[in-house]
Amino acid sequence: MVWKGKVPGFYETWEECKLQIEGFPEAVYKAFKNKELALKASKDGWEYYIGFDERKLNFSEEDRKRIGDPIVESLSVDAACKGNPGIMEYRGVHTGSGREKFRQGPYPDATVNIGEFLALVHGLAYLKQKGSKVPIYSDSRTAMSWVRNKKVKTKLQRSPKNQKLFQLVERALFWLENNTWENKVIKWETDYWGEIPADFGRK
Repeated sequence: MVWKGKVPGFYETWEECKLQIEGFPEAVYKAFKNKELALKASKDGWEYYIGFDERKLNFSEEDRKRIGDPIVESLSVDAACKGNPGIMEYRGVHTGSGREKFRQGPYPDATVNIGEFLALVHGLAYLKQKGSKVPIYSDSRTAMSWVRNKKVKTKLQRSPKNQKLFQLVERALFWLENNTWENKVIKWETDYWGEIPADFGRK
């Protein structure tokens, strides 16, 4: 569903959606698992649906109090990989609006774990550069662990195709070792909030 794009509306494929948002400033869009929910979202407006999943309707009061809602003034990061290893890209978006703040890739012969790690470090560096202390969301416990431990544990082998990727990993590790940050890194609660706003909508 594209709320803000070249031609707002419902699109059945990512390729069609991508044509409407590429190059459009502050595009707002989201994937839904079925047409009915997408069409309902088109009428309701994007404000409620960024970070929304219909499973929220089944929250108990205890769940709501325990989990709460996402912090809208924050950054969300995610990666997508066609094949694993395969062609990977990652991005960061403003959680509340879905506005894209950065996107990198595609990188060949990569993994989604490495992509999510790079996205998280890129997000931390981006926020530090902006002087922003807002939290950052990731739905990857692996990426969060790698950032916390400042160590990447991957079985991916170096190859001529992914040489640049490994250089980015080394640069990210160097940044972690030589920088501090005040931003909280928070696990995105997918089971309660739906897909992270930075999700590429290709599942």
